[in-house]
Amino acid sequence: MYECPEHWGMRRVNRNHWDRTMHTKDEPAINNPSPDPDRWKIFWVVAAGIFMSTLDSSIVNIALPMIKAELLLSLAAAEWIVMAYLLAVTSLLLGFGRLSDMVGHRRIYLTGLSVFSAGSLFCALSGNGAFLVLSRGIQGVGASMIMACTQALVVGAFPTHERGKALGMNGAVVSIGLTAGPILGGYLVEQFNWQAIFWINIPIGMVTAVFAGRLIPEYPREQREKDRFDGVGCLLLASSLCALLMLLSHGHAWGWRSPRIAMWSVLVTVFLWAFIRWEKTMATPLVPPAIFRVRLFVLPVAAGSLMFITLFSIVFLMPFYLTHAAGYTVGEAGRLMTILFGCLFIGAPLSGSLSDIMGSRTLCAAGMLLLSAALFLMGRLTADSSVFSIGWRLALAGMGVAVFISPNTAAVMSALPPHQLGIAGGMVATARNFGMILGIALAGTLFGTTFSRLTGGQPLDPFTDSLIAPFMQAFRVAVAGGGSVGLIGVMVSFARGPETRRK
Repeated sequence: MYECPEHWGMRRVNRNHWDRTMHTKDEPAINNPSPDPDRWKIFWVVAAGIFMSTLDSSIVNIALPMIKAELLLSLAAAEWIVMAYLLAVTSLLLGFGRLSDMVGHRRIYLTGLSVFSAGSLFCALSGNGAFLVLSRGIQGVGASMIMACTQALVVGAFPTHERGKALGMNGAVVSIGLTAGPILGGYLVEQFNWQAIFWINIPIGMVTAVFAGRLIPEYPREQREKDRFDGVGCLLLASSLCALLMLLSHGHAWGWRSPRIAMWSVLVTVFLWAFIRWEKTMATPLVPPAIFRVRLFVLPVAAGSLMFITLFSIVFLMPFYLTHAAGYTVGEAGRLMTILFGCLFIGAPLSGSLSDIMGSRTLCAAGMLLLSAALFLMGRLTADSSVFSIGWRLALAGMGVAVFISPNTAAVMSALPPHQLGIAGGMVATARNFGMILGIALAGTLFGTTFSRLTGGQPLDPFTDSLIAPFMQAFRVAVAGGGSVGLIGVMVSFARGPETRRK
């Protein structure tokens, strides 16, 4: 459906080998190979890995009070249990994406499953905070390796006419994994203990690794003898992304004008400057500069980040609205939030199939518009709104994400040649993670600033009836901010232009 900048096609020769053939410019970029009979088995093996790795981004949060009490941790130390994982995942995605292009996506994926499972084992056995934080970092390294390869593996397994559907389902698994953590984590902690949220990963990771080793073939690589992995560039980029993540995730709590924010801003600038200078000296840079000249790659990546900013504005705020202003229990709030994720899971494969027929531009813009409209409509909710009024707005948001995410991912993964699929997947995952963090930071800042101004600095808890009015006003300001970001995403989605179709 899409024509890539490089004109390479692939055909399967046998169980573990693909052959490359050069195409002329009048031919499609990626040839339609005969459908792999194991492609859906490969998909579910890949989906299991990405679900585990994204789930662990949020599953720990609900267990933090119990972990803090049992291990006698300070609040700052408890926060690092979450931050260690996020820092490792986000900072290493691009590096592992590039490395997987060089040594093979299958190899990095299998290694990632092993490292993630080992990290989970160490987490479950942790008897003190320092070892748990270190183990979460190891777990994050494995998760980064998994996330960097999943989309490339899906693209390699499916012929072009099924790729949108497969990537759509992969996107749905990612989004559900990111948001299902509190629900599943709450159940495991309530029924067992906090270690259960780590023990469960080990058998799943081992079984997934066994099936992945049997089912996933090694796809072709375009590595040349002069290609060398840029370890220094990876370290500089990881350092700059870590500093940026610290700045964004703590900005609201520290105060955006605080000395600590200034310090982290300086570190971001220094590391990023050093990374750019270093990359200019490399024959094979970590992130090839040419990819930023491909409009059908850059703009969909930007639109994807804007979508996750918009989505996580409401994912962050809605539980507070449901449990504080609307008066629902935590369990009831969780069940209501499943409306959004259910619509996403159902709709994403359908929009992926549709994108295989009509392209991504219109669908992505329409999906962003639906999501943005849902947030503006959520601003009309009151503390007395019915379940139906809340539910259909959440359903609209879920359908907006579903319509957007599959075509957008397909567009990104089709914009670069096969030998750059790893870096493409790494860029998508990095943009997604930063979109999530920015969405929470934006919503938290808008809500917190407005609520503090209206209440004279009064805390949200303990929540009383007198706080309902300022809460709802702050809620409306925050969702309007998220909806406005969504409107920018609509324009970015249109600005990408149409895809190049097959002749």
